[in-house]
Formats: sequence, structure tokens, C-alpha cells
Amino acid sequence: MARSDQTEPFPPLHPLREPTGFGSGSRRRRKSSNLGDDPRGDTGTVSLATAFDNQSPTEERFPKQHRPSKRRKAKSLMRRWWKLSIRHTWLNPLILIVILLAAYAVNPNESNPLHAAIFLSYPLPRAPDADPSVPIQYGKGGRDFAFVGFYIIVFSFTREFLMQRFLRPLAIRCGIKSRAKQARFMEQVYTAIYFGIFGPFGLYVMSRTPVWYFNTRGMYEGFPHKTHEAVFKAYYLLQASYWAQQAIVLLLMLEKPRKDFKELVMHHIITIALIWCSYRFHFTYMGVAVYITHDISDFFLATSKTLNYLDSPIVGPYFGFFIFVWTYLRHYINLRILWSMVNGEFSSIGPFELNWDTQQYKCWISQYITFALLASLQAVNLFWLFLILRIAYRFVASWGEVVKDERSDYEESENEQEAAEKNANGKAVEAAPQVLLNGEPVSPVEDKATTTATAAAANGKQRKGR
Repeated sequence: MARSDQTEPFPPLHPLREPTGFGSGSRRRRKSSNLGDDPRGDTGTVSLATAFDNQSPTEERFPKQHRPSKRRKAKSLMRRWWKLSIRHTWLNPLILIVILLAAYAVNPNESNPLHAAIFLSYPLPRAPDADPSVPIQYGKGGRDFAFVGFYIIVFSFTREFLMQRFLRPLAIRCGIKSRAKQARFMEQVYTAIYFGIFGPFGLYVMSRTPVWYFNTRGMYEGFPHKTHEAVFKAYYLLQASYWAQQAIVLLLMLEKPRKDFKELVMHHIITIALIWCSYRFHFTYMGVAVYITHDISDFFLATSKTLNYLDSPIVGPYFGFFIFVWTYLRHYINLRILWSMVNGEFSSIGPFELNWDTQQYKCWISQYITFALLASLQAVNLFWLFLILRIAYRFVASWGEVVKDERSDYEESENEQEAAEKNANGKAVEAAPQVLLNGEPVSPVEDKATTTATAAAANGKQRKGR
């Protein structure tokens, strides 16, 4: 007997497949390149250019006023300026730099207060019988804060301009489509550029001092080191400007904190404290050695992260070399410096007393303070080394398998990031229509073969029941 209630076969579902290109969040990562996690370290400071990526670029619409008031005009101008500043984060630092340089150009000599912000202060007069080939020495003082402050602005402009005008187009050209991944790529490439310059610069500066090559006795001979040549002082203060700028942006909390946010904040606090104390109390020879050990290791950390974002096939061997550099510089060399403070070098080489009149600060108080700060920095570095070695272990253990990217627990995944961008742009995310099969929901992303087989099985059960 013919059945009037016979149903036609359920049509197969055709899912909207995600593209498998470079920017897809669900693509298979190359097993030979992806580390499976983001190596931690002190190169993860966010920039303004990447912090405002998720903010809406669309302008709010307001009804037109035939006769807008002066207050409304002022608010409108401020709103436009704010949106322009978010779109071009390098603009405000550039304007400040131009204003300061123009103000100095009105009276370009040492009597201008801005001279201390642009040029080094406290040059010492050369003795009449001094060798002309010997560099002029520079002292220290309060005007050095103006120099650091001005170059904080310069580094802010440089970082934002390079990221927005050069590094974001480079990320797109490299096939990185996700905004979150572009931001990480831009931050690490800029970090690699900076330390690629200041790492060799620091080695050159150290080669002109008794500290070469990480000679711990040279850190204490001739103490106190109250004067330095121009290249040494410029290097030290520019590094202070860089780290101060990094700390300011980090403490503004412009981005969702990452897993090691507390350790990163602690690292910056310790770094700023070490820079100020070493400069103020004349431990700069020790400071330049600590600078270099962190700068060079940060260069290899940033470049290994960059290669990881690009899925480079050499990221595995390169990451192994980075671990060697990190361990040698941040742990072996810095532990040698710490050991020099307890084995007698700190107290036996040069005077060991507290005398404010002669600025002699190498005493038991500075010994405890310096050791505590360097030991705290070493503890943070050891924590990061543990995370780095764990990534390396997982990478080696999963060789030949698809490595899971575990960064999603402290970074938004690419799909979530894209959804957030759509919401931020004011576009409503439409809910996908719910498909039911025999009263049960079916996911629209199921495979076509699976859906067809399920439908056939359901129809077979209906026929048997009848």
C-alpha cells in the first residue's frame, strides 16, 4: 500500500567552509615550524598602534544642527581629533617633537632650556695639557631627566610610525590576515629592529670600557664612575628612555593582560629601578653589562617569535639557538655578576665605604640593594626560562604531529578576533538559521558526507517503523 506520508530524502547540507589560507584560525599548522605556544619574555609590551585596533573606526552619526552652538562645535572638533589620533597614533608625538624643535630653533644655544632635552648636558672642560684625542667627559645631573623625557616622545613616535606605515603593510604582504596576529608580528619586528641596533651599539660601548668582555673586576675598579664619554652617556640614557616608554605604555593597561602580565610588570619595575640606581650611584659599568645581556637575548627572542608567526620552517633550530643565547647571557653572565657581589670583588676592589661628599656609594647598603634587584631580575628570567623550555619540550615531543596552538588561553583566537572586529564596527552578527534533523539540531559546519549518512540512516529507521 502506498504511503501518503512518505517523506523525500533529506537534502544534504552544504556547509560554509572556512578558507584554509594563511589567516585562517582553524588551518593545520606546519608541524616543522609552529612552536605550539608563544615564547614568553620582556618583548611583549603592547603599542598604541595595536592597542586601538579593536576600537570602532566608524564615526557616530548625529543629527544635523542648523545652528550648532560653540560648545557643540568644540566637542565635535575634539571628537574628530580623538578619532584621528587613534587612527594615526604617531601624530601626537610628532606634533610634540616639532613644537619642541621649533621652540629650540628660536634660540639654539645652551641658554635655551630645551638644549638639555635634545643634547647631552654637563660636558666637562678639557684640561689645557690633555690629549686632544681623548674624548670629552660628561657629568651627571638633573637636566638628564629632560633628555630622557624628550627621547621617550621620540621613541613613541618611532614605534608607532614604523608599525603603522611599514610593519602592518609588511605583515599583510607576508600573508598575515588576522588583526591579532598582525599586532603580535608588528610588536616583535619593531623589538627586533631596536635591539638589532642597540645590541651591537652596547657591545661597542662596552669595548671602550674596562668591563670588556663582561669583566666583573672592571665594574669596581676606579669607582666611583662619575663621568663618561658622550657615546657611553648617550647609550645609557637612550636605553633609559626606551624602557621608560615601554613601562608607560604597559602600565596604561591598553590591552587584555596576558598570562605573564604580572611578571612583565615586575620586570619593568625592576629594570627602571636598576637603571636609575645604577646611574645615580655610579654603577653604570655594571649596568652596561646587564643592558647588553638582555638586549641581545631579546633580539633573538623577538626574531624567533616573528619566525613562528610566519610559520618559517627554520623556527625549530632557530628557537634552539635562542635558548642557548638566553641561557648564556641572562643566566650564566648575570649569575657571574651576582657572584662577584658575594665572593669579595665588590667589597675588596676599590674603596668600600659610604661617603656622600665624595659620592662614594660602594658600601654594604648598596651591596644588599643591588644584589636584591639583580636577584629579583634573575628570578623573573628563570620563570621565563621555565616557560621557554616547556615550549621546547612540547615542540620536540610532538614532532611529526599537529601541534595545538595554546596561545588562545591568553590571546583571542583569530576567529574570535574577527568577530570582535565586526561587532566593533557596528555590524550586527546575524545568527545562523537552526537546522533540525528529526527534531535534533544539526551543526551547519558538519561534513557533507557525515550529514548525508545521518539523513539516510534516519530515513531507514522511519521505513522500518512503518
